[in-house]
Amino acid sequence: MRTLFKHLLALAALLAAPSYAHAHVDINIDLTSQTMTVHSGTGETFVWPISSGRAGYATPRGAFRPRALYTMVHSAKYGNAPMPHSIFFYGQYAIHGTNAVGDLGRPASHGCIRLSPANAATLFAMVERQGAEIRIVGSPFSDEARGERRSRLTLAFAPIRPTRTLKEWARDPLAR
Repeated sequence: MRTLFKHLLALAALLAAPSYAHAHVDINIDLTSQTMTVHSGTGETFVWPISSGRAGYATPRGAFRPRALYTMVHSAKYGNAPMPHSIFFYGQYAIHGTNAVGDLGRPASHGCIRLSPANAATLFAMVERQGAEIRIVGSPFSDEARGERRSRLTLAFAPIRPTRTLKEWARDPLAR
């Protein structure tokens, strides 16, 4: 009877334990589209632009788990470059923030995954609380990737409204 009571008590404790204890963050990185999709254990989903390794500096592909987290690291290998909110996942490869936000959306790093500083801080806090699984797929140098980047650049420069003529400008130079 005592043994049965102990087992029931243990089962009740397991059922009463908070469900977030087993929650983790799914980080899916697509090198082809240069995006990161993050699904948190609490139900939030984010899609962020990234920069992965440029030509000659491949980003490793596969499934990884975070090995070390540092609020701030400076790269001794690359001119003491700041790497805020670093999540190391394979050797010296990390997901981290960057000040080169203009390069996000295309390969530009030495192999790490770069994010905007705000997104890196958000991801860092989630991974610190919940743990993570990191999956990296795709190729930034495939024909598909080149086509996607070309089409995005074309749309980025499409005019929002028709350009005014010289006569229209002469009548009212300050109008938009």
